[in-house]
Amino acid sequence: MHLVKSCAILGLLEDLLGFKPLNMKTNTPFHVLGILTVWLLGYAHLLAQSGETLSFKVSDTQFEAPKAWVKIQPSSSMRKAQFAVKREGIQDAGEVVFFHFGPGGAGGVTANIQRWYKQFKEPVEQLGTQTEKMDVEGVPLTLVRASGTFMSGSPFGPKTAKANYSMLAGILESPKGSIFVKFTGPRDLVQDARKEFLAMLKSARIRP
Repeated sequence: MHLVKSCAILGLLEDLLGFKPLNMKTNTPFHVLGILTVWLLGYAHLLAQSGETLSFKVSDTQFEAPKAWVKIQPSSSMRKAQFAVKREGIQDAGEVVFFHFGPGGAGGVTANIQRWYKQFKEPVEQLGTQTEKMDVEGVPLTLVRASGTFMSGSPFGPKTAKANYSMLAGILESPKGSIFVKFTGPRDLVQDARKEFLAMLKSARIRP
């Protein structure tokens, strides 16, 4: 019985490593299990080190963004972090931007949400807006969503109408001032990257 188990475990280990690491005649099932366990732990450690996320910090808060997102130089001093989100088959890239203005800066949650809605051409009633409240490590987080014709451009500059766009946004009420995160892009792209965006927000950890 032990011989059969050892053979099975050895076969698995050989498949994983790509060579025969043990001599069947000189190793017990416990030796085999021990070596396999050590190898698996080492492999898990390598995966953790390679990482599937990119760490970055805004104010006192650390986030983990998907490595597939492209971190780019913020286009203005108001932007504390900026990413491009791309999907095969979709021409326009999505944009994720982080803002932070310090304690009390940029107004409250409601005022900012209303300002974001006004960046669309259509009236609020036609944007299919959604709002959700939760907390991350005890810090309040407000999530909003809207879809329509997004008027892309700087606040006081010319605008370009982007039809069939969506916005996902979050306001994290951190101790050193709220962090505003806005994700805009083609509707299909934003929908496809929704889980990634939410996971990034929920990864927030305050690091004084």
